[in-house]
Amino acid sequence: MKKLLSLLAVAALMPVAANADVLKNVDINGEIQTIASDVKNNADAISGAAWYNRGARARVLAGLSADLVEDVTANVLFQYADRWGDDGMEGKNMDSYWNSIYVANANVVLHNLFCAFELTVGRQFYGDEDSAVMYIGPNHYNAEINTYVPSVDAAKLVYSDDVKTFTMIAGTMANPSYLGPDEKHDLYGADLKLNITDNLKAQVYGYDMTTHGTGADPADDQHTGFYGAKLALDGAVRMSAEYARNFGGDRLIKEHSKAHGGKGQMIKVDAATDIKAVTVRGTFYYANENFFALGNYTPGLLVGHVLGGQIYDYSADGVALFNLGFDMKPADKWTVSLDGYSFQDHRMKHSSTWEADLTAKYAHNENVELFAGVGYAKYGNAEQATTLGLPYKDAFGSENYKGQLGMLIKF
Repeated sequence: MKKLLSLLAVAALMPVAANADVLKNVDINGEIQTIASDVKNNADAISGAAWYNRGARARVLAGLSADLVEDVTANVLFQYADRWGDDGMEGKNMDSYWNSIYVANANVVLHNLFCAFELTVGRQFYGDEDSAVMYIGPNHYNAEINTYVPSVDAAKLVYSDDVKTFTMIAGTMANPSYLGPDEKHDLYGADLKLNITDNLKAQVYGYDMTTHGTGADPADDQHTGFYGAKLALDGAVRMSAEYARNFGGDRLIKEHSKAHGGKGQMIKVDAATDIKAVTVRGTFYYANENFFALGNYTPGLLVGHVLGGQIYDYSADGVALFNLGFDMKPADKWTVSLDGYSFQDHRMKHSSTWEADLTAKYAHNENVELFAGVGYAKYGNAEQATTLGLPYKDAFGSENYKGQLGMLIKF
């Protein structure tokens, strides 16, 4: 690993290597995540596609951060992902490995800009990993998404003080998988977080994603976006409530017409409290009418993981989700969680898919964690199963099992 980091650093910084005084406060950073998993029913009966990753996959993010001059930091991060066994017993040649290494981050950060702002320009991650609506970056603990990480080429401007943090971003998505090869996808957004009191926080945001068609006519451009708000209370009972709504069409902030898929909405409510040594938590999540966002909410080892952050695509008719969970610490370095889920379409008129998960995490130290999980799902019927073969009885049979083991190292 040290040799790999050294080679990557030399390749990225060759133009300035002649002057040793250029780089100061150099930090090596990244992470290594390896997950092995297996599932009882993998390929669905509708499309024949394999939805789950059987076997082991590894993902490496490695790079460095350095101060170029006063108040200017440069960041570069490379990524490599591989499935165990794909290289053959003898491995690959070096050209093959180099061709599998991609640039996840490459940006510069200007601190104290105009004595008040921080500006990040270039390829970067964006958002909060636990967000249900906006996150572009590495996912963790998910065997189905332990592969190359998305990023955004953008300029991000942040103003922050003790009361508020205001962020604006403008850029272009880096190879979003849901777009065709001839389409361009621009991202514009703003996010305001407020510390109303020590225990009460609020957030308001809005994002527009513009897809440019291949034609020269500006009418080919289509806007898809969402706006929303979140309120969070931290006390003996920790609670948060979030509402988001889609807009879309041929101009910015235009309510969807039926021709553009309706007016998708999302509601997410979370609550948690500590009862002695046990944390009890619950979640209600609701999405309807083709709601769309870029979130990272992946509830359930079987249902949520295979859908990634697009849990709103549970059915062709949205989703209504109930979750009850318990977190325990049986020993100093251990965390054990038990979760139960109910998934239905948003009208809740069809039988539920039920899932139960047992997961455990062991903190070897502050940088190294081992984790494991087992899940069981009993699928319900659904009248509007899509042709993609999403989690229904007709697609995967009446039930399914999944187990996974993993290791996460952050440095």
